[in-house]
Amino acid sequence: MTALMAASLSLLMIGTAFLSGIFGMAGGLILIGVLLFIFPLPTAMVLHAVTQMASNGWRALLWWRHIVWKSTVFYVAGCLVSVGLWSITLYVPDKAVALLLLGLSPFIIRAIPESILPRTFGPLQVAMTGLFSMMLMLLTGVTGPLLDTMFLRSALDRRQIIATKAVCQVFGHGFKLLYFGVLIAEVGQVEPWFLAVAIASSMIGTSLGKLLLEKLTDKQFRLWSNRLITTIATYYVGYGLVLLTRIA
Repeated sequence: MTALMAASLSLLMIGTAFLSGIFGMAGGLILIGVLLFIFPLPTAMVLHAVTQMASNGWRALLWWRHIVWKSTVFYVAGCLVSVGLWSITLYVPDKAVALLLLGLSPFIIRAIPESILPRTFGPLQVAMTGLFSMMLMLLTGVTGPLLDTMFLRSALDRRQIIATKAVCQVFGHGFKLLYFGVLIAEVGQVEPWFLAVAIASSMIGTSLGKLLLEKLTDKQFRLWSNRLITTIATYYVGYGLVLLTRIA
């Protein structure tokens, strides 16, 4: 890896971690797209997992007083079930189908009646969110807007959402690292020094994002988070449809 590429990726990681540090989302979606363009899929997934574990882990430490541990436990339980089921076949679907699923997930969640998907975000809802989010993680590298939409439906405030989601994402990306780094076991060589750069960049961006999050109100946080979810989800639906058209 050249010094120019390393510097460019470092700036990208700072920027995406900054975005995630504010809203707890979107940065990982942008980063995985760039990594998949540069590296083979398994290598991109592992590098993405390392950076996201660093970013979310640091975010969790910054906001640790606001973590809702009960939700985290049930989320991780759902993730474990998903990894267990997926490891049976190690199935990877067509890219177009995966993008469509990623984009449609928040719209499907929003269409479900409140009586079926209450705002309480109880243990069962959290576990099911972990189950389906982990499936999307293994399909596309990210949980996508699904996890964001579910958390925004809860009664948690912005600090609790950011903190609890960060811990959940640490476990989710850890399971992804296990899946692609051990079970798939086709990961190319990534220089150890760049892993250190990636981790440091993620921590810097996350710290900067915290400063801006402090200035937002809960209303502003939810408003802009929902706008980001809708924009990103619409993009993935369109991208998936374009790929399906090319295949046809």
